[in-house]
Amino acid sequence: MHLPRKPPSSQADNSKLDQIVAKARKEADTRMVGYREQSLRLHPHVCGRCGREFTRENLHELTVHHKDHNHDNNPPDGSNWENLCMYCHDWEHQKYSHLVTGAGAEFGLTHSKPKAATHSPFADLKGLLEKGKK
Repeated sequence: MHLPRKPPSSQADNSKLDQIVAKARKEADTRMVGYREQSLRLHPHVCGRCGREFTRENLHELTVHHKDHNHDNNPPDGSNWENLCMYCHDWEHQKYSHLVTGAGAEFGLTHSKPKAATHSPFADLKGLLEKGKK
């Protein structure tokens, strides 16, 4: 049985990795607060897909969706944003991931249509009923 060995003297520098992760999280938090607040000021508190209205009590369930799926594209006029409820936002990203991966691309396109059913379970029912009367 072979167990993994520790790297010799060139061990991973965890402090550098921690700094990179912390910086990325801080930038993401800054970006999120900025455009979400702007979008909530610019757009009505209504889901752009299902029309659900939001109040102060449930406003945390309203998300900001980037129409072009680029979270760094945040024009000040809000033209790349739409407010969506959590469910519609999740659905938008599922649709996008299916588009990118090509999932479901074969539906109705590359497969031939199924043949029509030819079996008729009651085809000889009249004959069977007449046979039963005799």
